[in-house]
Amino acid sequence: MTDDEWQAHVTREAAREIGAWLEARGRLDRPISTLSLRDLEAMADNAISHFIVLASRRIREKPESSGALTSLLLAG
Repeated sequence: MTDDEWQAHVTREAAREIGAWLEARGRLDRPISTLSLRDLEAMADNAISHFIVLASRRIREKPESSGALTSLLLAG
């Protein structure tokens, strides 16, 4: 999988996680403006957590081409 393909995959997976969070709480049909800051933070947290899992797998599978991801996850 190329870097561009991986980025598209991660974006789709994050969208699925956000959709799953909304669906689990019965809020999939509500306009986003009705969500609280806490709701938005929870969705973002869920998507970020999933990104970390996917990035960790990518690093394990392709360490030679994952320098930027490694740096991102280890920053701070």
